[in-house]
Amino acid sequence: MYGYRCEYCEGTVQPRTVKREAFKHRDGFVILEDVTIGVCDTCGNRYYSADILHVVHAVATGAKPPERTEQIPVTHLESA
Repeated sequence: MYGYRCEYCEGTVQPRTVKREAFKHRDGFVILEDVTIGVCDTCGNRYYSADILHVVHAVATGAKPPERTEQIPVTHLESA
């Protein structure tokens, strides 16, 4: 699944297990923990398998319940 050429540079996409990876979905945000993703060894671009994206969609839409929910601080910056 990995070892292919990065679409942005001459690097190679390698598997990397990350502690937390945040995804923005049209229905909100989802964080996956201890997930293996593809990362370019040159530019760092991230690649996600269809299985990962299906889980993100299922959690974001409520089809799969999350293991837990965390609060995310939000603020608005005033224009200068």
